[in-house]
Amino acid sequence: MGNVSTRLVALGSATILSVTGVVVIAAGPASASGGRATPGAAGLGDRLYPLLGNGGYDVQNYDLSLTYPQKDPAQQVSGDVTITAVATQNLSRFDLDFGGDAVGAVTVNGKPARFTRSGDELIITPKRALPSHRKFTVRVSGFKATPIEADADSPAGFVRTPDGTIVAGQPDETHNLYPSNDHPRDKATYTIRITNPVGWTGTANGVQVSSREKSGQVVSVYRENHPMASELIQVAVGDFITYDRGKAGGVPVRDVVPRRLAGELLPKAADEMNEIPWMQGKVGKYPFENYGTLVIDAVLGFALETQTLSLFDTWWFSLPSYVLDPVAAHELAHQWFGDSVAPWEWSDVWQNEGHATWYEYEYALETGNLENYSGYTNLTDLYKSIYARGDQLRAKYGPSAQPIKADSIWDVFNPNVYDGGAIVLFALQQKVGDAKFRQIERAWVSKYKDKSASTGDFIRLASTVSGQNLTSFLTDWLYSAKTPPMPGHPDWTVTPVTATTASTLAAPSARAHR
Repeated sequence: MGNVSTRLVALGSATILSVTGVVVIAAGPASASGGRATPGAAGLGDRLYPLLGNGGYDVQNYDLSLTYPQKDPAQQVSGDVTITAVATQNLSRFDLDFGGDAVGAVTVNGKPARFTRSGDELIITPKRALPSHRKFTVRVSGFKATPIEADADSPAGFVRTPDGTIVAGQPDETHNLYPSNDHPRDKATYTIRITNPVGWTGTANGVQVSSREKSGQVVSVYRENHPMASELIQVAVGDFITYDRGKAGGVPVRDVVPRRLAGELLPKAADEMNEIPWMQGKVGKYPFENYGTLVIDAVLGFALETQTLSLFDTWWFSLPSYVLDPVAAHELAHQWFGDSVAPWEWSDVWQNEGHATWYEYEYALETGNLENYSGYTNLTDLYKSIYARGDQLRAKYGPSAQPIKADSIWDVFNPNVYDGGAIVLFALQQKVGDAKFRQIERAWVSKYKDKSASTGDFIRLASTVSGQNLTSFLTDWLYSAKTPPMPGHPDWTVTPVTATTASTLAAPSARAHR
């Protein structure tokens, strides 16, 4: 299908035909018993992260328990997880992603199961094969994980700070904390149970449903009822406080910050109370139960849209409000674009970052901060400057929907999925008109709410809503090596790629707002 790729991926003895997010499973060899059980694949075949995620099952829910025995951010944490899933083939064995320290025991449907580890694969063999289309549970008990110090050059999933630990799992680090199917294609609901010493606070995604003290420990339970990609989990445990701001646009808002920095940080996060109703006015109802900001005293190198509780380090909060507030709006926009509607594969990350960048710039404009933030007084001039760099960005990083590689996190989260993704949206707006463009935006977050969706899905939806066949237009913008002409702006030009421009093109910022 041209630049919208068709992929054949082996899944045990089955074959998956994947065409931009539509998956058809052709069964393996049949047997007299109705189909031989075969191993689930050790990866989902993601173009950028082939071994991330696992085949053969679809997770429905995680029941995750984590224990923090002492007030020590560097301590090893222990846990248990019960995963409820549905087999998508007759399974003789299956994998979970896990890069932590150790595993105690594994059961499948309450029966002890054999397991081995190979790299970040936890390979599980149940006593009896699991029939296709049937629900099963796997419990991994006594697993252990140790947090790593934050490093802006190589962000770690399970991170320690002076005040406690947090999770920064995007794109492929969450499984360093707990066993999971660590790919955004397999979203699931979560119950998260945190046990920590009295005096520390445990916070996680979603709504707190209970909290009790027992024998010097606090047990807090959180529930996220909306399906969540594993890379978006947040578990913040330490000497933090939780501050209830009330409601903004009907959405309960709570912030989590280090206790010792609360007086300095909390006032700077207050603009979220304006951002939530503003964003709802753009694309519709907020998709989750609550929202808030988590600030940590560490060097991450990015801000991150962990579901219902966006993560920032203190560097962001050292910046003027005309910088911090648009970036906060970017992370909020991700709750719709990237969280509620997750990418089908990591090549689709432009959908996350292009949309969040679009609303970041709009928020800067509409709050009177665009010139201070970007150096431009209007969005047309800003996008003209981005357009001029189009061929350079494509040459260095690949087209917006097809990053060249994933050797480092910055290869994937590169300028051509941020500004390059936003310029695709600007081109779409110019092509279909602003009214149709706004309809497309609302239809996207409505149709694919709580789901994972592909670039092909976006192209089809935009074509349907606009009443135009946009396949060729958007395929060129998203996959071509050269920047297409900008509709309505025939005078706009692209700077040619030369050895000089290629060598001077800025590398991805070590301060990205993912």
